[in-house]
Amino acid sequence: MSVRLFVLSFAGGIWLLQQQAALPSTWWLVAILIPALALLKSALMKQLRNKAVEQETLSSPLRMVGRRLIFGFALGFIWAAGFAHLRLADQLPLAHEGRDIEVIGVVATLPQELERGLRFEFDVESASLAVPSHISLAWYRGRDDEEASPVVPVRAGERWRFTVRLKRPHGNANPHGFDYEAWLFERNIRATGYVRPHTGELITERVWRFGYAAEMLREALRDRFHAALPEAPYAGILIALAIGDQRAIDPALWLSFAKTGVTHLMSISGLHITMLAGLAYALTSWLWRRSSRLPLRLPAQKAAAIGGFVAAFAYALLAGFAVPAQRTLYMLGVVALARLWGRELAASRVLAVALLVVLLLDPLAVLAAGFWLSFGAVGLLFYIGNNRLGAAHWLVEWGRAQWAVTLGMLPALLALFQQFSLVSPLANAVAIPVVSFVVTPLALAGLLPLLDPLLSLAHGVMALLMIVIDWLAVLPLAMWQQAAPPGWSVLLALAGGVWLLLPRGFPSRWLGLLAFLPLLTIAPPRPASGEAQVTVLDVGQGLAVHVQTAGHNLLFDAGPAFSADADSGNRIIVPYLRAMGVRRLDTFVVSHADKDHEGGAASVLAALPVSTLLTSLPFEHPLSAQPVPQRPCLAGERWEWDGVRFEMLHPPQDLRAKKTNDVSCVLRIEAGGRAMLLTSDIEAPQESALMKQLRNKAVEQDTLSSPLRMAARRIEALRAEVMTVPHHGSRTSSTPEFIAAIGAKEVIFPVGYRNRFGHPKEDVVARYVISGARLHRSDDDGAVSVHLSAAGAMIVHQREQAQRYWQGS
Repeated sequence: MSVRLFVLSFAGGIWLLQQQAALPSTWWLVAILIPALALLKSALMKQLRNKAVEQETLSSPLRMVGRRLIFGFALGFIWAAGFAHLRLADQLPLAHEGRDIEVIGVVATLPQELERGLRFEFDVESASLAVPSHISLAWYRGRDDEEASPVVPVRAGERWRFTVRLKRPHGNANPHGFDYEAWLFERNIRATGYVRPHTGELITERVWRFGYAAEMLREALRDRFHAALPEAPYAGILIALAIGDQRAIDPALWLSFAKTGVTHLMSISGLHITMLAGLAYALTSWLWRRSSRLPLRLPAQKAAAIGGFVAAFAYALLAGFAVPAQRTLYMLGVVALARLWGRELAASRVLAVALLVVLLLDPLAVLAAGFWLSFGAVGLLFYIGNNRLGAAHWLVEWGRAQWAVTLGMLPALLALFQQFSLVSPLANAVAIPVVSFVVTPLALAGLLPLLDPLLSLAHGVMALLMIVIDWLAVLPLAMWQQAAPPGWSVLLALAGGVWLLLPRGFPSRWLGLLAFLPLLTIAPPRPASGEAQVTVLDVGQGLAVHVQTAGHNLLFDAGPAFSADADSGNRIIVPYLRAMGVRRLDTFVVSHADKDHEGGAASVLAALPVSTLLTSLPFEHPLSAQPVPQRPCLAGERWEWDGVRFEMLHPPQDLRAKKTNDVSCVLRIEAGGRAMLLTSDIEAPQESALMKQLRNKAVEQDTLSSPLRMAARRIEALRAEVMTVPHHGSRTSSTPEFIAAIGAKEVIFPVGYRNRFGHPKEDVVARYVISGARLHRSDDDGAVSVHLSAAGAMIVHQREQAQRYWQGS
């Protein structure tokens, strides 16, 4: 028990370190370590004295366990901090961002195809300027503003010379959003960038090191799949099952897997590795027993244990050593060592040792969702399998395992993804045996010489399985989605699941179900009546704004498209809205036909029902054909929700536009006497026209027509405490007159980090500084949340709310 508690406390210390906004200094770590060592020494000495005099009391072992827990927690915290300090030291100097740098190094991983080129990880051996040792590079076929550049095929293990431009790791920071910077940090990618046109030079075709050789083998096997199954729709699944390359799977398939809860099967999982290790164990044992001499040197059971572990190691190597593969490999390694030593270990101790090894080798593994899901699922299976009297029918045991995993992982899935599959038990009951015992063995066997037909057979079986998966995925209630639950409700549900899964005979197990009620029923807080919450999302170089009142939701623009399959809608906006508990948009405004504003609109419309779509899009635009009630943005349109007033200020009905920016929708929101202006991409002519339009309107409404009354009317019509800067801070917008007319004290620049347009321009920023406004930037601050009420405009930055020590480094 003490070993398992020590490992759990060690993991707890590591987890706590990863929640810190800044790393503790070396002196702080020493200050923590010294008392922890003293506490452990005192506990050990006292234990020895008690044993010597045989006077150990009940409280003594409890105090001893407590001291070990404290020591384990402190040691985990210090271990993770030291590891983090070493990784942060390998960083790109700020002065070297965006500069041409010549690098020589080795392609370290499988290159992945992009829409316009390739992406690969690169180990830097030498460089003209200081750069990190491990970076991620994209090699594009050409950019709009550069001469087209052909992309030469790049293969793992090759040494190349490139001229590159790099930037520090940077990702979008949004509430409940994916932390791309944490993902890069966990994978030790300390800079990202791209290859400059016409600069690639192959130096060495093969660099023979162990890690590179493994990647070369994986790439050769991937090529074999492509050659044997050209244009096959599910070839990517077979590649993922055989060599762990999940990016080979078509993005559209991942949606079906998520809806049916079989995502965990579509890669090299612990079950697959265990199955292969078991086959290798049985084969080694059978062959060993055929010899009359070998069993005399080494018993067959011990030889089989070695054979099973070697097979598991080889398969985990093909998987790229992902966390599930590591966990299974280390568990099998512990079992193999115990068998070699002639000892039997409890399953929970095996899992604890595997957890300890994973965290010792990579304490940053706790940043990955797969770490928690992998160890959690196996821990649940061990939990329901221990201390059970009698063995039930295998079908009963199978159903019990499915129930335990589904129930036990529910809180984690809702906390991490805000959704889970209601058809998962049925889908997994069919998919697990088919994928694990038919498709995966056929895919692996097909890699052997002269056995290519087995790959076609594996694909045929997978195609039949996909018929079932696709049917289940389109069922009306296939997926449960809800708002992100509060942390305390997740912990309560986990405790309830543990209680509910106790063996039969324990009293009142059904009370565990009650612990799930807060997890499933608590709704996130909303603004009070007469107040509004406005969130300018961090979508990079683009705009997306969520406006929420007490009972309504509005989305203003949908950010940029990133590729044919990925855009701000499906990657940022829809997950954010789901986590916020938004199930329907009352109004969706697409301000104009620019890719950085309407790029994610189609994904939003596909994911959520929309009551009204307001746009300035041309009739022939694809969004105009969406089956949603639509009408154009027109100046003068007003409505009120829950005491919050909305007014469209632009464009006027008779506007003749020369370009799309000219017809950008401009929306004013007023709550509690405080206003915010969403200006989209209007430029100087539209700013002038807007001021003139409101001035003329003031004259028409003012019977006195006094200059003083006209000025007051004009200021009132445009006044706003907060505004988004027009056209991302371009020089074509933000005239001094327009800035003065609005009089905003808080201005938000929705811009992408180191965007290629150079937004915002320095002279534009200077104008707002001169006006006395406080500046906010989505590239520096992440999502900017504005709460409008009678008390004023309160602003919160996402990066301040969820600051972590690796961000911006």
